[in-house]
Amino acid sequence: MLAAWVGWAILVLLIAIYGAVIYVLYRQGRLGPDRALSLLGPLLMTKTQRGLGLLDRLGRFKRLWSGLSDLGLVLAGAAMLLIVVTLAVEAVLVLGIGAARAPTPAEAVGLPGLNPFIPLGYGLVAIIIGIVIHEMFHGIVARSQQIGVKSVGVLWLVVPVGAFVEQDDAQMQAASRRSRDRVAAAGVLANFLIALVTFLLLGLVILTSVHAQAPGVGLVEVVSGTPAAALGLQPGDIITQLNGTATTTNTLLLNILDASHPGQVMGITWWSSATGQYHSAVVTLAKSPYYQDRGFLGVEPSYVAPAGLLTTMAAPWASTSGAFTGFLTWIVLPPASASPISGVSVNFFRATGPLASLGVGNVLILVNLLYWLTWMNLLLGLSNALPLIPLDGNLLFRDWVSGIASRFRKGWTAAQLEQFSGKMTVAASLIIVFLLLWQFVGPRL
Repeated sequence: MLAAWVGWAILVLLIAIYGAVIYVLYRQGRLGPDRALSLLGPLLMTKTQRGLGLLDRLGRFKRLWSGLSDLGLVLAGAAMLLIVVTLAVEAVLVLGIGAARAPTPAEAVGLPGLNPFIPLGYGLVAIIIGIVIHEMFHGIVARSQQIGVKSVGVLWLVVPVGAFVEQDDAQMQAASRRSRDRVAAAGVLANFLIALVTFLLLGLVILTSVHAQAPGVGLVEVVSGTPAAALGLQPGDIITQLNGTATTTNTLLLNILDASHPGQVMGITWWSSATGQYHSAVVTLAKSPYYQDRGFLGVEPSYVAPAGLLTTMAAPWASTSGAFTGFLTWIVLPPASASPISGVSVNFFRATGPLASLGVGNVLILVNLLYWLTWMNLLLGLSNALPLIPLDGNLLFRDWVSGIASRFRKGWTAAQLEQFSGKMTVAASLIIVFLLLWQFVGPRL
């Protein structure tokens, strides 16, 4: 109780200090819309013209950026449809999960440190890189479409920093719908391109430098006082065979134990992380504390077998359970506590090939970083495609609605089209907000 009170007190103190700094800067005339320092809502914004020349130089390749941003339009449209359909399906499915299994609000916030599944270190690096390149692409494509960029800069206290590109609003509105939409889709394109590049690098690192110590099921926990503990099994070990069957997947191991009975004698072979060698023994299963008619070994396997985890991370389409299951498993590794690879799970792997000299721990840091760069940028790309104010998908949705309406309402003026598309955008935003909130409210009704 005291710790919670101290935490809130520190938060209030930090907010007060931040407010005092803002006030002093304002009184000194160093803060304002025409100054290098200004406010975007409560956020401190540092603006500069430095870097605009780089945007101009890169934006000269109009045909290249127009082609890429047209691809971005297709990707943004597909992402928008995918995530809206997913939210709609989840709105139905959550009604059957019950309040006990309902997600918490923290799980809906894709921010490192707040979301329990996103590690602070890897998550921060990934999201900062994603945001900076996202905004940079907005600026480059804007210049390629002859739309001015007033400034670039940094938003402070946004996880913990964010980047922005301030486009010329008048030129943005005066541009053709195609050019405007290219600029809006550029950020989504950037995040998907980052995800693609880092995913390919992830596969390259894993395939050439990381291998499982043994073809079996990794153990993350061994319960004391159980048959497994009596044999000397430890977290970090890998069971390769049980009752004469090779346990290459978790399912095989669990099926053997599900079909067993208390007192049953089985042969077991495992790779020991302590000795680096294989060991074999005979074990007598105990009575299961969960099912009276089943035997109990006393181990907790990792979410995915070590070799299967590497396959899932590097090439999910090659999963033994099929491509769809492989991709789904790749996505849910964080909530399943299978990524980042850390703790006793590091013992499941060895480093070989060109990166072996770095040591397995450092190679796995690289693997974790590349995985989270891919995962977070997929999240950023999908999230920004939502037709939700003030995301990129909002502008795209508004223009698409206006374009469709102009075909069916040829007599409407530009003002009428603008009014209609504006109302539809607000309606879409309200629907998305409802679908997001329903994930938490629906199961608890």
